[in-house]
Amino acid sequence: MLPLALTMGDPAGIGGELTLKSWRARDEAGLVPFFALDDPARLSALAAQMNLDVPVREITAPEEAVSLFADALPVLPVRLAANTVPGTADPRNAPAIIGSIEEAAALSLSGKAGAVVTNPINKAVLYGAGFTHPGHTEFLAALTGGDPVMMLASPLLRVVPLTIHTALSAVPGLITDALIQSKARIVHAALKRDFGIAHPRLAVAGLNPHAGEGGTMGKEDAEIIAPALAALRDEGMDIRGPLSADTMFHERARATYDAALCMYHDQALIPIKTLDFDRGVNVTLGLPILRTSPDHGTAFDIAGKGIANPASLIAALKLAGSMAAARAACS
Repeated sequence: MLPLALTMGDPAGIGGELTLKSWRARDEAGLVPFFALDDPARLSALAAQMNLDVPVREITAPEEAVSLFADALPVLPVRLAANTVPGTADPRNAPAIIGSIEEAAALSLSGKAGAVVTNPINKAVLYGAGFTHPGHTEFLAALTGGDPVMMLASPLLRVVPLTIHTALSAVPGLITDALIQSKARIVHAALKRDFGIAHPRLAVAGLNPHAGEGGTMGKEDAEIIAPALAALRDEGMDIRGPLSADTMFHERARATYDAALCMYHDQALIPIKTLDFDRGVNVTLGLPILRTSPDHGTAFDIAGKGIANPASLIAALKLAGSMAAARAACS
């Protein structure tokens, strides 16, 4: 199995601490080998500062990580331009942060890494270095091609918001037949190829309360969403909806589908963060490479204090490993 490529993230955030703690949990969590695209000197210093017994070993190629992983954290070097101060982003390190992502994507595209797992970045500090994308997802799409779809996944629930960082007032105008069908097909294909689900079941939330209640609380559900889903069912897809969102996420309801498609950001993210906050993983579907990420930010406020919880990064690494295995089995 190919090792996973774990990016640096913002070195002033908690990414380095999470990387070290995840390696320490490798056996207990059942993690496949991974290597960090990071500065070996900064990770060694961070391990010493936090009293974490993590031997850091510099490698020259990803394949070295597999045999080394049991005894040390493999690091493919990406050198920082300046020493880091926890909680204080430094623009001088922006090229290294961007370079870590670029190299991880290139290694995955070339078949030298099984998947990309990204530590959190601070976009504001990257803009001065020429970063022009809203976030990781769009940057990776530009680097690799494809039509990216964001999924939040945990052992309890998988959700896909059809619209993401947009004002609620703009959402109805963005919900179209083409959007629904395109994203549903990407999700359906990914569940088969990357999650090993032979016959995926999709549930789709309505836009309005009670899915419009026959048109009395909005017409989008009957006039846009329902016809789009009917067309997908005609193709043979197991897809239900539009469903009333307020009854979709209790335990019995979740047992009836493999992923839920939601109309807007909070409709998707509130249930998964309520049910399984620490184990939520951000997954990018629709790319030629596999990518996962912890579902949290750089946490500058606790950086350097040794208290960051690695659960979400561990979950991201574990899911990336299982997705890579499922994709390999399909090829």
